[in-house]
Amino acid sequence: MRPAAALSPFDWKPQPGAQRLVTDLLDGFLARCGFAERLASRMKVETGTRFQDWVDHILVPQSDAMRIGLIEQGFSHRPEPGAPNRYFHEGAIFPTVILAPGTTTRVGIKVDSVADFMSMWQLGPDHAIAGAPGSQFRIAVVAEQGDAVLAVVERHGFRGIVPAAVDPARILLAALHAERFRRRPRVASTDDAAFAATLALIGASNADIGQDWTCDLFFAAEREFWQRRNRAARVQKQRQDMLGLGWANHGHHTYRASRTGFVPLITVLERLGFVCRERFCAGAEADWGAQVLEQPAAGITIFADVDMSPEERLGDFAHAPLPEGRTLGTIGLWCALHGESILGAGMHHLECQFDWHALKEQLERDTSIRLMDPFTSFPFLRQAFTEGERWAVDAGRVERLLAAGQITREQADSFRSNGAVGSHLENLERNDGFKGFNQRGVSEIIAKTDPRKLAQLAGA
Repeated sequence: MRPAAALSPFDWKPQPGAQRLVTDLLDGFLARCGFAERLASRMKVETGTRFQDWVDHILVPQSDAMRIGLIEQGFSHRPEPGAPNRYFHEGAIFPTVILAPGTTTRVGIKVDSVADFMSMWQLGPDHAIAGAPGSQFRIAVVAEQGDAVLAVVERHGFRGIVPAAVDPARILLAALHAERFRRRPRVASTDDAAFAATLALIGASNADIGQDWTCDLFFAAEREFWQRRNRAARVQKQRQDMLGLGWANHGHHTYRASRTGFVPLITVLERLGFVCRERFCAGAEADWGAQVLEQPAAGITIFADVDMSPEERLGDFAHAPLPEGRTLGTIGLWCALHGESILGAGMHHLECQFDWHALKEQLERDTSIRLMDPFTSFPFLRQAFTEGERWAVDAGRVERLLAAGQITREQADSFRSNGAVGSHLENLERNDGFKGFNQRGVSEIIAKTDPRKLAQLAGA
């Protein structure tokens, strides 16, 4: 096991100075671009989201003052093809800022599909799309007002700002692998067989279209599978689709794994290009830990949960196999009831960035979807789950748990009759670019979602 000291520490801090810089740029832009201002208003009123959380990049006139200001606020020079003066904040979540000659300010917002956005807003052929259909990067200008330009951006594992020439054969291969990921065998004779099949699909796609594009396609399929099993997800996705946005405001995807399935889960993620970020250890009283992973090119963050002891959290548990535990904690029981999250069960939850209060009010008022009590209420971080979606539980799984003494007969009866909570949508608002998580708050919400406790409530 790799010693804890060898693992890089992460200590994310709010960045209020950088937030003021970005906010000033966006406020000035919205005041000059009527279309963008109307879009921002509809985002908040109709989807409970904030314009700033959809921004992919801000292109502004280059000047020494702006360059110095970016550096002073923690932005680093990270050139990309077509954007030699690109600045990126490594320690926070902010859009890329690009300095360019001229007087134009251009803001690009993230969408799942440029074509969907333009169809929704009835923007015809006079609004050209740069980038081939089905390729890794597409961009279109959708509004121009004086020196203010609004663009929509579609990315599939591509960090540049100028569409690259793509062999049409690769686009066809990407479509083929996207279909294979949507159809991948999540249930097999054994979990080992299902993991092997998943790795084979990823390996074939990596060879044909590269790791970053593969990663993007894989998680589009993951969100689709999860959405089918979660009403809150379907309702919110429809609300965002009504503005042509899709899930481009996603923050982190959360997976639960059994102790024996955790290293295979990490193997799958690393094969997709993820790198381990901070480990999440919620305190000596918690019966679980998590590994946070990030895929920078695809813009995807993973929160991977597993049962473990305080001693095990001191080591590199992402790569050292964990022996099967004698008792099941919150995460292990969820997997025993539903299956491995990366396989048959699907994600435990997707977190997206919202205007926290607006989303809560709108969902509870308009859709009868209620939110649980918030588990984080900091000025720079607010988090809450929607009430959990109950899934039916296979009778064989219940019988095995009962025979092993992991659940009581009363709990078994509740799981048979009422199912068990499977998934949530997470309402999260980040301010001041804060990139981290609230360890104590997450520990408390994990405890509240223990299937045994919820079984007792269901049977009450």
